[in-house]
Amino acid sequence: MLQKREKVLLLRTFHGRTLRIVREHYLRPNVPCNSLLCPQPDACSNDGKLLSGDVTHYVIPDWKVVQDYLEILEFPELKGIIFMQTACQAVQHQRGRRQYNKLRNLLKDARHDCILFANEFQQSCYLPRERGESMDKWQTRSIYNAAVWYYHHCQDRMPIVMVTEDEEAIHLYGSETEGVFVISFKNYLDNFWPDLKAAHELYDSILQSRRERENESQESHGKEYPEHHPLEVLEAGIKSGRYVQGILNVNKHRAQMEAFVRLQGASTKDSDLASDILIHGMKARNRSIHGDVVAVELLPKNEWKGRTAALCENDSEDKASGESPSEPMPTGRVVGILQKNWRDYVVTFPSKEEVQSQGKNAQKILVTPWDYRIPKIRISTQQAEALQDFRVIVRIDSWESTSLYPNGHFVRVLGKIGDLEGEIATILVENSISVIPFSEAQMCEMPVNTPENPWKVSPEEESERKDLRKTHLVFSIDPKGCEDVDDTVSVRTLKNGNLELGVHIADVTHFVAPNSYIDIEARTRATTYYLADRRYDMLPAVLSADLCSLLGGVDRYAVSVMWELDKATYEIKKVWYGRTIIRSAYKLFYEAAQELLDGNVSVTDDIPEFKDLDKKTRQAKLEELVWAIGKLTDIARHVRAKRDLCGALELEGVEVRVQLDEKKNIHDLIPKQPLEVHETVAECMILANHWVAKKIWESFPHQALLRQHPPPHQEFFSELRECAKAKGFSIDTRSNKTLADSLDSAHDPSDPIVNRLLRSMATQAMSNALYFSTGSCAEEEFHHYGLALDKYTHFTSPIRRYSDIIVHRLLMAAISKDKVEMKGNLFSNKDLEELCRHINSRNRAAQHSQKQSTELFQCMYFKDRDPETEERCISDGVIYSIRTNGVLVFIPRYGIKGAAYLKNKDGLVIACGQDSRSEWKPGSLQRFQNKITSTTTGGDSVTFHLFDHVTVKISVQASRYHSDRIRLELISNKPYMVPNTELSDQSSLLLKSELVKEVTRSVEEAQLAQEIKVNTIQEEYQEYCQTKGESLYMLLEEIKDLALLDVSDNGGM
Repeated sequence: MLQKREKVLLLRTFHGRTLRIVREHYLRPNVPCNSLLCPQPDACSNDGKLLSGDVTHYVIPDWKVVQDYLEILEFPELKGIIFMQTACQAVQHQRGRRQYNKLRNLLKDARHDCILFANEFQQSCYLPRERGESMDKWQTRSIYNAAVWYYHHCQDRMPIVMVTEDEEAIHLYGSETEGVFVISFKNYLDNFWPDLKAAHELYDSILQSRRERENESQESHGKEYPEHHPLEVLEAGIKSGRYVQGILNVNKHRAQMEAFVRLQGASTKDSDLASDILIHGMKARNRSIHGDVVAVELLPKNEWKGRTAALCENDSEDKASGESPSEPMPTGRVVGILQKNWRDYVVTFPSKEEVQSQGKNAQKILVTPWDYRIPKIRISTQQAEALQDFRVIVRIDSWESTSLYPNGHFVRVLGKIGDLEGEIATILVENSISVIPFSEAQMCEMPVNTPENPWKVSPEEESERKDLRKTHLVFSIDPKGCEDVDDTVSVRTLKNGNLELGVHIADVTHFVAPNSYIDIEARTRATTYYLADRRYDMLPAVLSADLCSLLGGVDRYAVSVMWELDKATYEIKKVWYGRTIIRSAYKLFYEAAQELLDGNVSVTDDIPEFKDLDKKTRQAKLEELVWAIGKLTDIARHVRAKRDLCGALELEGVEVRVQLDEKKNIHDLIPKQPLEVHETVAECMILANHWVAKKIWESFPHQALLRQHPPPHQEFFSELRECAKAKGFSIDTRSNKTLADSLDSAHDPSDPIVNRLLRSMATQAMSNALYFSTGSCAEEEFHHYGLALDKYTHFTSPIRRYSDIIVHRLLMAAISKDKVEMKGNLFSNKDLEELCRHINSRNRAAQHSQKQSTELFQCMYFKDRDPETEERCISDGVIYSIRTNGVLVFIPRYGIKGAAYLKNKDGLVIACGQDSRSEWKPGSLQRFQNKITSTTTGGDSVTFHLFDHVTVKISVQASRYHSDRIRLELISNKPYMVPNTELSDQSSLLLKSELVKEVTRSVEEAQLAQEIKVNTIQEEYQEYCQTKGESLYMLLEEIKDLALLDVSDNGGM
């Protein structure tokens, strides 16, 4: 029987008035207790995650402990934790969304033995707030009362420890109930976890940081920054148009001076601003940190400033802007922070000498974040000297208006500076990527496939699915060494003479049930993360490399899309979607498929499926396969031609093949001409994604997950148009069709690099493609600009993308006879939109981490080379952008982009003698639209034009605090002639393979020298259920512009 209560809420309006709202509050006799010790599990309706019964006690943190020490409660060693609803709501209302989401994720995580108890809905636990009682006291009283009820509910079989920071509560409740102990959190750690050193250090660090904040607020320092406006003032100002809301984006190349606010939400629609807002200087930034959602007040137009056009340290390619460098742009100042998006930061302690120079109190240390965009953080620690050679994680606690720097606390050590594993760990933390092991609970949900107990197709599935094993020639075409085969294809002639084209995708959702432990983990990861030398899988290997991988010669479940095509025109007559059973006949690699397409049948010796066949059978099967590949290619050409007519773009990409050795380590990267079978497979996948997008949108117009690619802003094309003009080409950017045609015609017969660079600039100007829920925007916004399709989604890679898992579920619900039941497992528009934001964020993190890890290997490879004597450190470069004090250069041989200065820090400019060798001399630079001239005081001058080939020396600029970076230096204004002409095009990416191979080898040798056993690393990877070293192919196949890899992030540009 429900009991009705009334809950009074006092809310404040935009105008500062207090509003009294009375809400109905219903109490229940039973709510889930989620304990294995529950005497009435059916009455409690316990479902999902349950508290372990084999702990010595349950621990219930008070609201204040949850707020201040959640990081310690996240330790997996702490088990049997009950978070009361009262404490969770206190975190939500007082600590903001980010902290609350951390708590929610902790409760969902199957690895952590903790649960939520809804004490405010349980009849015996609910306590109304007494007149005159403070909120703090009521919350503590409610949590204690619920702790007592929970103890008795478990029939007094499990002692309960309530931990609190409230001394009065300890005195009041400490000995009131036998079996329920109330102690301080410090006392709890000292007595129950005396050997958990990391928890004690973190507790001391958080406590010290809190005391520093309290002392700072009591001291009457002069203000370093203006106070932030209250939230209600900010919201009212945004509504009235006085303030503008957006996300702060700090330019990493000029982190002290330049940040930009990208308009967000209502601000975009209501404002007349056509560009970002410049925030110039730290004072104007007013304690906001990169990523924060801020409110900005525009300055008067006479105070507006322009972007800096000069190259800076660590500079790289800027996203082209319509404004000229000196043109003033909207400029403002931050007046308040609407949402702090603080995260874990990797920092480095100062050297011993720097610590001594920091002043009187050496316990307060200024640490430097690895990310240039984050300001120095002040922490209190006595371990500064011991940690000065390590990368460590810190968290920011506050940034008072009286302090020049934010205050934070030490969390944990990552690894030594310069050590490969430590630097990889840094990249992961900086991108908020968690690679903790799959838990026992998650692995228990996995199917079994062992030699003793092999997996088989079940009779139930056999009766419900369409069986294609005997009727269809199904095969896959993938890179060499591919193990996680997401997709296969088929083509056959029907009885009526028409053709049937099929795309068959791994049925991951059969094994991953909605809201199961593994589903929640996959949703959190959102994608498989590919680094230069390893990958971190979204799903355990038993699925990704085995039961969901459509390997040759084995039965597998699939989700298929099959089209009936007109035999002459290939026009689509009808389409079928459904679950199938397939047995892939061939696992081909691209090169073999291309040879068969070209008529070279001798390649069959390299195809295992042909080896044990007699001559007659072999010939028949070969003819069947060659016909299928040829017919697929014809169909793909037709489909591509239709998209080309609509304006499909082909942007800059380099085709590479990865060679793996017997141990699946990278052996080589070999540049190759693009093969037509690449396009054949890609077009089949694009076709499937397009038709699935149409189907799920028709069935669920307000909650389908699609992928949009908005048209780019025209001003971003300005640099592309100017560069093309310098070579006599005209680029029409009015539509994707005109852009595609212009790029196709912009070919310089004497220099193919020109077209690659122009396509790269077009890529730079593009908006990012994003996932979205169809209920969140109008249908005209669904369009995919790059592919020239009205609707598009991702369906073909569910092994490595969570978006595809959602799309599979949507498709199954769309074709299901019982749509009502299937629809119950789908996300609402609101929930799907939140999930899309999460997946988009994780995709960006995956791209950044992949790029940063490749840069790490580049630097580690070149770091041990002497640029003065090593031939490989000298290379040909092409100028692709002009700045006021230098040029941006692309090095085709290594696929590197970076800055080369024409004016050094001493004010000297570059000069080239009669032998074209460069040297530094006094003089000046003069920049023009498409060239830059360096003139010495002696009257000698040299001019560098766009697309000039120059000779570049490559070295590494080491950094103690940040990542090392590639440094480029012009040593001649003439092209570099490769001594061995036999290398020619074959060498363009040759050394990048050696780079990964040699860096990995040198690290292993260093480990052996220190008597670190290599098998320890292998065990670690087994423990983490991840894959190392065998899937760089996916990175290279997926990231098309790897050869134009920038050596630094775009920052705020």
